[in-house]
Amino acid sequence: MIYVLEDDNSIRKLILYTLGKQGMESEGFEKPSEFWRALDNRHPDLVLLDIMLPEEDGISVLNKMKKSVSLKSIPVIMITARTTEYDKVVGLDEGADDYIPKPFGMMELVARIRAVMRRCKGSDLQDADEYKVGNLYVCPSKHIIRVNGEDVSLTLKEFEMLCLFLENPEICFTRDRLLNEVWGYSFDQGTRTVDVHIRTLRRKLGSAGELIETVRGIGYKLKGGN
Repeated sequence: MIYVLEDDNSIRKLILYTLGKQGMESEGFEKPSEFWRALDNRHPDLVLLDIMLPEEDGISVLNKMKKSVSLKSIPVIMITARTTEYDKVVGLDEGADDYIPKPFGMMELVARIRAVMRRCKGSDLQDADEYKVGNLYVCPSKHIIRVNGEDVSLTLKEFEMLCLFLENPEICFTRDRLLNEVWGYSFDQGTRTVDVHIRTLRRKLGSAGELIETVRGIGYKLKGGN
């Protein structure tokens, strides 16, 4: 089940129609109050969340979800007409798993939904060993990330990207490869998404963020390894 919180009736209906054609069960909501009531009865597998909403904005909705023990693990894709880098960073910092600006193609949206859901279910990262690099400690199976012994909170995409680097130390990943490995798709405009995630990942890791090295003209890699 996919919940779609979007106040624009035409966009919401188009999304629901497209998801239905793709065999995905979905339900739409115009207002956050309707969305919260639905969550009392059933938790979805994923939420498509607009930012500009009546009653309260999407960032506030996202923030409440990520602070809730029962809701924080539900993946969220932000869908919004606000396309500034600041808006993207705020959404990602609050825990969004992806961000798609309007206008967007329906097949691109479907691809992103499938990528997020695929990564959330059955990721082989759960079987990985512990990793210790400098002052960074990561245990994928327990979803533990620590820097200098202090817990660090990452979004799903940031966590998956970090684990990919840890599994392949000193291997340089192009932006396109990171899109394919972590997001499960590749679009011309998508490389900017990688840069934003790398920037927020480094910031959250603090001093350990220096382990993620920019390889000019190519992409990114993790310095050192187990």
